[in-house]
Amino acid sequence: MRLTRRALLVPSLVLAATCVAKDALAYRPFDGTDADVANLGDFELELGPVHWYSQRDVHDLIAPATVLNLGLLPRWELVVDFQNFVALDSPRGQPRNQLLDTDVLTKVVVVPGVLQDRDPWPSIAAELGPLLPNVHGEEGFGASTDVIVSGRWPGFAMHVNNWVELTRGALHFDWFEGVILEGASRAQVRPVGELFVEHEFVADVTTWSALAGAIWHAGEGLDFDMGLREARVGDERATEVRVGLTWALGLWEPRADRR
Repeated sequence: MRLTRRALLVPSLVLAATCVAKDALAYRPFDGTDADVANLGDFELELGPVHWYSQRDVHDLIAPATVLNLGLLPRWELVVDFQNFVALDSPRGQPRNQLLDTDVLTKVVVVPGVLQDRDPWPSIAAELGPLLPNVHGEEGFGASTDVIVSGRWPGFAMHVNNWVELTRGALHFDWFEGVILEGASRAQVRPVGELFVEHEFVADVTTWSALAGAIWHAGEGLDFDMGLREARVGDERATEVRVGLTWALGLWEPRADRR
């Protein structure tokens, strides 16, 4: 459920990241997220240049999948998501390109905890906002609310997402419950995984999904990730290969870091 920018944006961000890089959060390659936000004044680009997705006899490239995060206020960030689907075998008469999963959300840390270096309490955050009309996809607006609880221990972290959406246009309920598991955050390469269940109430379709992958901390402000997701969407099998990166850079210096 998430993620794209135009061609000229990516080289510009590469140059900027090499000059003023910050620590990357790297919440790729997951569908869910953690209970933390970008630091005040920081911008984070989560980019999947090309994903491969297959469901039944339909095959797509997601090129690219993008999340844009900006730390606007202490403990608040602005989140923009969009994914560009390119059909490899689209039915005749159907558009080959679709810009899907478009939204503009705000995310706030409600209870600072272990992710904000306030041991031993869990961190709690909320992410909410409108779902925007898709291009060659679902029309109309919707709404999304996600409550995230994160815990971290030596060598291990867990993030639980409790997510409800009103779908675009028809405003039907969609429910998502997921858990992210990851290895030690200080490791250069850490294993990661995600399990989730999603239910579309009107369509009466349940999705069961499992992802396994890894995140490589390549340097200050730059992480690479990869993941393989296998899912069951109703009675159909779905497979997705995700490869991407996270860049973090400072756009301005806050008077004091109150994160």
